[in-house]
Amino acid sequence: MRTEDFDYVLPERLIAQAPARPRDAARLLVVRADGLADHGVLDLPALLEPGDLLVVNDTRVIPARLHGRRGDARVEIMLNRAEGGGLWQALVRNARRLKPGDLVEIEGAEGCSARVIEREGGTALLDFGPDQAALAAALEQAGEIPLPPYITREAGPRAEDARDYQTIFARQPGAVAAPTASLHFTDRLLAALDARGVQRATVTLHVGAGTFLPVREDDPRKHHIHQEWAELDEAAAAAINATRSAGGRVVAAGTTALRVLETAARTSGTVAPFRGLTDLYVLPGFRFRAVDALLTNFHLPKSTLLMLVSAFAGMRRMRAAYAHAVANDYRFFSYGDGSLLFRCEQDLP
Repeated sequence: MRTEDFDYVLPERLIAQAPARPRDAARLLVVRADGLADHGVLDLPALLEPGDLLVVNDTRVIPARLHGRRGDARVEIMLNRAEGGGLWQALVRNARRLKPGDLVEIEGAEGCSARVIEREGGTALLDFGPDQAALAAALEQAGEIPLPPYITREAGPRAEDARDYQTIFARQPGAVAAPTASLHFTDRLLAALDARGVQRATVTLHVGAGTFLPVREDDPRKHHIHQEWAELDEAAAAAINATRSAGGRVVAAGTTALRVLETAARTSGTVAPFRGLTDLYVLPGFRFRAVDALLTNFHLPKSTLLMLVSAFAGMRRMRAAYAHAVANDYRFFSYGDGSLLFRCEQDLP
């Protein structure tokens, strides 16, 4: 298995720069063992069965991109993961200008600053102080929604991006990237799922900036995946285990929800409550225990997420699916169309 096995050619015109309007008007490619089928997101209730359980991620994207200054040196800070007590792991552009002990003043947020605790390469541990409310206010005042690099905004994020790049389930602040499969959901779609008898459970995974990092190793097994904070509480665990016991399917809304579920999975296919960091890295050959179907967008070439979906639905099947999506002008990446994958791990490269 090589990283190049997960490459494909994507015309730039297929990279979505804005979501479908309304959101549930996006297309949906269904991938089963017996082939591919073109649908729309609004068909999702009919594609699921009464008694199935849809598991969604309630993380909320924060305005995590900040601009700072240490003396005459300017830096760009991308908050990555909260460590508690005002400490944040961050990616820093122009980080070589910083050293432990330096104080970085945040531009556009009067009185907000961060002390550099440690730095390694382009990452730093920053201390914003214990006043979380003050930091949240500073982020709202001076922070930018951290759109992925393939969504081009010459003048920075637009006003509508603050709404578009947030899911209907967003409750728990802490992500620096959206769980994009859930960007398709609307009140209309949720009502239709409820009417169909599809149940719903909620987990949390705060998506980190590392989700945009490419796999640079020729052998993907040598790649080091980033840690992200996740939680699956007792109520969600009970709902998942009850669904499994009753013969229903567990459907993950996005790779983030899948990673939480598989982190918490037992060998029996049930899950236990979980709270902490996960660095679960899913490659072909991974044994899935908790998830039967996956709703997900189309992912970047050579990315860990393309490797994950290839592990879930089979490498040959996903190659065919992506070729079909390109040939039929599906829209790709965060603001793009979706796919519904049914698990089939037996498909070898």
